[in-house]
Amino acid sequence: GAVERGVFRVTAASEREAARDMASAAGEYRARLKEQEKEIRSLVAEIERLKNPVVPDLSSGLSEMLEENAKLKYRVNVLKRSLQEEESKGGASMININQRVQGIFRIAIKLAYPHLENPPLAVTPSQGSKFGDYQCNSAMAISQLLKAKGEKSNPREIAQKIVNSIPKNDIIENVDIAGPGFINVGLKREFVSKLLKNLLVNGVQPPLVGPKKKVVIDFSSPNIAKEMHVGHLRSTIIGDSMCRLFEFVGYDVLRLNHVGDWGTQFGMLIAHLHDKFPDYLKVSPPIGDLQVFYKESKTRFDEEEAFKKRAYQCVVKLQNHDPDVIKAWNMICDVSRKEFQKIYERLDIKLIERGESYYQDMMNDVVKSFEEKGLVQLDEGRKIVFPPGCSVPLTIVKSDGGYTYDTSDLAALRHRIFEEKADIIIYVVDNGQGVHFQTFFAAAQMIGWYDPKEIRVEHTGFGVVLGEDKKKFKTRSGETVRLADLLDEGLKRSMDKLLEKERDKVLSPEELNAAKEAVAFGCIKYADLSHNRTNDYVFSFDKMLDDRGNTAAYLLYALTRIRSITRLAKIDDATLQRAAAETTILLTHDKEWKLGKCILRFPEILHKILDDLYLHTLCDYLFELATTFTEFYDSCYCVEKDRQTGEVVKVNMWRMLLCEATAAVMAKGFAILGLKPVHRM
Repeated sequence: GAVERGVFRVTAASEREAARDMASAAGEYRARLKEQEKEIRSLVAEIERLKNPVVPDLSSGLSEMLEENAKLKYRVNVLKRSLQEEESKGGASMININQRVQGIFRIAIKLAYPHLENPPLAVTPSQGSKFGDYQCNSAMAISQLLKAKGEKSNPREIAQKIVNSIPKNDIIENVDIAGPGFINVGLKREFVSKLLKNLLVNGVQPPLVGPKKKVVIDFSSPNIAKEMHVGHLRSTIIGDSMCRLFEFVGYDVLRLNHVGDWGTQFGMLIAHLHDKFPDYLKVSPPIGDLQVFYKESKTRFDEEEAFKKRAYQCVVKLQNHDPDVIKAWNMICDVSRKEFQKIYERLDIKLIERGESYYQDMMNDVVKSFEEKGLVQLDEGRKIVFPPGCSVPLTIVKSDGGYTYDTSDLAALRHRIFEEKADIIIYVVDNGQGVHFQTFFAAAQMIGWYDPKEIRVEHTGFGVVLGEDKKKFKTRSGETVRLADLLDEGLKRSMDKLLEKERDKVLSPEELNAAKEAVAFGCIKYADLSHNRTNDYVFSFDKMLDDRGNTAAYLLYALTRIRSITRLAKIDDATLQRAAAETTILLTHDKEWKLGKCILRFPEILHKILDDLYLHTLCDYLFELATTFTEFYDSCYCVEKDRQTGEVVKVNMWRMLLCEATAAVMAKGFAILGLKPVHRM
């Protein structure tokens, strides 16, 4: 089982919960068995001592104990069988080794200390080979618990007792106790070899995560009539990658684009459209640059009182669904949509648009729900809601009777809970909106829409994009950087880098163009995702296009290089597939062993991200996998060639399979991050 964090645990699948309950019960039954058997031996000894064939009281007690003992033994055996079945479950799914080792130590601790409720369990991959492969550090924490109960609490003795209670398993080769009570765990090589073979035969399959869930992810969300800028970059990239991860593990994911397509700003846009293109109902208006159009209407709104008045009248008509005004509104939205779609296609991002307008007809019911529950207060004509523990109220109706962002966000959340029946709802929005999300989540809980133990509703915040001067990323003239311009610049810089490396001399024009796009967009995405999302990050093309260090340029090249090893050895896919089924993957060399274990940490990494939604963990892992592979490749010959002729004289197939497993995991990691690998680079 996975370590519990907060109120939600993606990895707490029902099968795993059952296994843990069984393991816990098994420990208690074994403890009771020992006590029973001790008493039985005592009674039998008493009978023998008295040499009396009829001892009514004792034989009666003995009979009851033997019966209880038989029942306990039967139930322990049932639990053992169930645990073995749980161990064998998974089929093609990749196994989280850390979870498996944790499961073994959970049973061992329960057997060693059956009277401790929820004893601490801490199992992590070891920091160095001298500490084994995994390490259990529970003994020190258990020592503190026992000390508080006034019991003997030497950590080394506790560790020894845990080690003595480890059940029979096919994972652990050896254990040793180090220092004050660290338990170092060595894995069985045949177990790791078998998992690698499963990966190669079945492909990179998702780990088990329990029952299928419905996930709604709200991300990107630009405003209609305004261009997408660098501020939309992070939400778009982070949200897309989260969707890809949840989709990979088999969840039903709804990718929502909550665009700003409603509100008072549309009054001035529609009024300006009416003035500039009076025959817009008959002839589609040629709005070339919506940004210019927006600025023109804003200037008039600020300076012309008569125009301002007409703009407000247009807002009222829009809210009353006047057909002509709705047509003008649709035209403006369509121009924006086409511009947004160009960005999404370049970045390979799919979204379903459901803007604020989608929820307009639901807002009246939201207000009514809060009023009926007596949760609305009046404040200078406004209707406000004050959720418990929040410093700022929500305004659900303005003094002029209009609705607000608070109302539409509540309506959207309500729809996602009750109509979409979502189990997980994630908002990928900058950190600056944190208080707003806390407040309307609290309001939704207060009115009883959801229980956070049942439905996971989360704001996944992120920091801002900074320029190399460590200030908010702007153009030289101080304006916000347009996203389209940023992507164009990325393509130019990427091509410059490829030409500098003389790639044009070895790649066809098509391959060169594919490499240019993969590097440009991959680097922009990876630079964002490889940083802890809650922090601000400095946008630097020079750093992200550097092919040394933890960058997409380095990783894309590393994958292309790994894939070229089998190509240069003239091994086709069919040969690799046959070898995967027939070849034992030897892990005798230290670097083979290190690489094999690193490859198999992939499901553990995914489980962690499903839990905390920090995607930089995957980036760090892929960089570690690439560098671990380089160590392996530098030390272990995969293909041996004749020094004179350069002809291949020997192929070490188990090592070729390690290359293939590395490439497969890297490619799947790239797919989750939204990076496109290229055949040649």
